[in-house]
Amino acid sequence: MIEEEPRPLPQRPRPLDNLSIEELEEYIAELKGEIARAEQMIAAKRNFRGAADAVFKF
Repeated sequence: MIEEEPRPLPQRPRPLDNLSIEELEEYIAELKGEIARAEQMIAAKRNFRGAADAVFKF
């Protein structure tokens, strides 16, 4: 049996009240970068799964 690593606890949302407009724009850019990274990982996993499914189709 393969044991999975424990998932990290979700981070609490960052307080936005005290951030300037520029800081909020930087924060949004960081989040968009993280979303893009997650989307790339999803695409890679789907491609891998598709290839694996193709190998095992009879």
